[in-house]
Amino acid sequence: MPVSETDAAPVAPAITVSTVANRVLRDRVIASGLIAAIENVQVAPLIEGQPIEALLVDVGDVVAAGQVLAVLSKSTLELQKSQLNASLASARATVAQAEAQMLEARSSADEAQRVNERTAALRKQGTASQAAADTAQSNAISATARVTVAVQSLEAARAQIALVEAQMANSDLQLSRTEVKAPVAGEIIARNARVGSIASAAGEPMFTIIRDNALEVLADVAEADVMRLAPGQTANLRLVGARTPLKGTLRLVEPTIGTMSRLGRARIAVEDETGVRAGMYVEAEILVAEHDVIAVPVTAVGSGPDGTSVMKVTGDSIQRIAVQTGIRDGGWVEILSGLSAGDQVVTKAGAFVRDGDRINPVPATN
Repeated sequence: MPVSETDAAPVAPAITVSTVANRVLRDRVIASGLIAAIENVQVAPLIEGQPIEALLVDVGDVVAAGQVLAVLSKSTLELQKSQLNASLASARATVAQAEAQMLEARSSADEAQRVNERTAALRKQGTASQAAADTAQSNAISATARVTVAVQSLEAARAQIALVEAQMANSDLQLSRTEVKAPVAGEIIARNARVGSIASAAGEPMFTIIRDNALEVLADVAEADVMRLAPGQTANLRLVGARTPLKGTLRLVEPTIGTMSRLGRARIAVEDETGVRAGMYVEAEILVAEHDVIAVPVTAVGSGPDGTSVMKVTGDSIQRIAVQTGIRDGGWVEILSGLSAGDQVVTKAGAFVRDGDRINPVPATN
């Protein structure tokens, strides 16, 4: 007697299953921000009140440390130096005159002392009067005092030479500072100086330089991700219009969170600044961790009141297994516990199956 369709055994549904296998997964933090200089160096004149005669660089130029950027007028300073040269010559002449006067005073003092000694001897012998002895002694004392005055005049003249020489050294220093030089190497991003204007340290700097042309990304990071970041982590940087991402290194995580935005800030140094400009918008992927782990498709993992679970396939039957998950990356999720490599799970955990169902497993193609 033929078997009716109603008495036939039910056909198990074909369900796609995936094999638990090892994969390299990366834990990344996504952030975005703007390119900025790591350090901006402002260049101001070291002397004031001199007109700017020439500007030797412009915005965009790359300069070396010590390179001349601008030249200030030297006319006033050179005139002052000429006056100081004349003062120095006069001071040297005064020293020579004071030296001659000192020699004359010493010679006179020596002669007066000898006369005083002879007169005193004659007084003892009774051949000279007391008045003559007193006069000789007074002349000797006066001559000695004139020597002291001459020595002091010589010292004053020499001090005047030292003063003028110090003023000349200062004048030479001022003249050397008429060349405004770059304190560091880097790229000039601003030039406020104008030919003919008076150089002044007040107000805007003459030039602004990006030190060593070093740039960084000021990336805003979600509050929940800030604690996962640490200096030294690598990052891929995507700029608008760039075909390939740039490489960067996380150099600093700022210690505060914005009270209004609830965002932290990470500073990512750009490894190759070629074609990068301050102010560019950047999307950054910061690599927090990279592990070789067992993983399943994200679609295989379901969540419920009892926690996270997957549908494990044993033969042709289904069993719900609780699992602990870790890194999620590119459609895959790390399994920390509950499964082993080689196990099979339903690729889509909620696809028409329940715990205890029988299926016809179909291996996934990927």
